[in-house]
Amino acid sequence: MAATGELIRLINYVDDITTTLRRIQASLYGMDAEERKRLAESLRAAGTRLEELLQQLEK
Repeated sequence: MAATGELIRLINYVDDITTTLRRIQASLYGMDAEERKRLAESLRAAGTRLEELLQQLEK
């Protein structure tokens, strides 16, 4: 089965997210506790949205 242009574009978005997460992880060492807490809150919200999307995809 051939991948559509839209699927390839969406997979590229996922690759971009993965790259961004690696960059965030590399930046953790220079952050203070409050910054880390705020970042964790933001990531948690994104994680919730990711879980919702995964559930939709797996239906």
